[in-house]
Amino acid sequence: MRNLFLKKFLKSDSNEPFTVNAKFKHPDKAEEINIKDFNLYIEDSHILKNINLTIPANKITCIIGPSGCGKSTLLKSINRLTDSIENVRKTGSILLGNDDLQNCTESELVELRRKIGLVPQRPTPLPMSIMNNVAYGCKIHGVKNVRQLRRTVRHYLKVVGLWDEVKDRLRSPAVRLSIGQQQRLCLARSLAVEPEYILADEATSALDPVSSRIVEDLFVKLKEQYSIVMVTHTLRQALRIADYVVFIYMGEIIEVGEAKEVFNNPKHELTKNYLQGTIS
Repeated sequence: MRNLFLKKFLKSDSNEPFTVNAKFKHPDKAEEINIKDFNLYIEDSHILKNINLTIPANKITCIIGPSGCGKSTLLKSINRLTDSIENVRKTGSILLGNDDLQNCTESELVELRRKIGLVPQRPTPLPMSIMNNVAYGCKIHGVKNVRQLRRTVRHYLKVVGLWDEVKDRLRSPAVRLSIGQQQRLCLARSLAVEPEYILADEATSALDPVSSRIVEDLFVKLKEQYSIVMVTHTLRQALRIADYVVFIYMGEIIEVGEAKEVFNNPKHELTKNYLQGTIS
């Protein structure tokens, strides 16, 4: 039975144009994320302080800063993953278009996390096959058509450059893939539900240099259709791929701007010191 299903799954339909399920279509105009007067506290500690930031659409925005400065916390606040932290308290707003991401119902939160996907620091393949990893989010969001699912899996494995590497073992457990392949699989899983934003939390830090460059190159290509926000501790990486840079220090935004301007002509002394390596 499984072999019959897999044969059907792999049946070529390459002459048909790929179309995303209608419920996953992007808005006609890409939307910015606007963060206004945002503060985050954990117990008595003030972690993020008066964050005001506009994240441009269809760009790669890199968040840089020393370890422990709040980069990942800011990233995870955007899609409300900080909600799971004990004794967390937040004020202010985070807007995607006209939608306030900090004030939504549980059902709206599910849709929010579809629109704003996360690629974590370490790959997190689900304990299931390669094929089901990519299809998982689509099924959760109500896509049941087998033909659509198989075309979606094939399409996004091709997008992340994995199809030729895994097409003969789609029913193999995803954990058998290399770390670099697992990270690309996680990216395919996020893309399969057509997010508007991709959040990447040091998504290449666990990878070897070759795999890291493959993922970087993917992000550069993907910004034509998606908006990407990356936390990176590697300045060289930000120099290579960032369009826009946010420098955070001690929970505060110190400097924001076009990457070339920030790197070549930083306006704040703290930014200069960080870029010169005197703050780490």
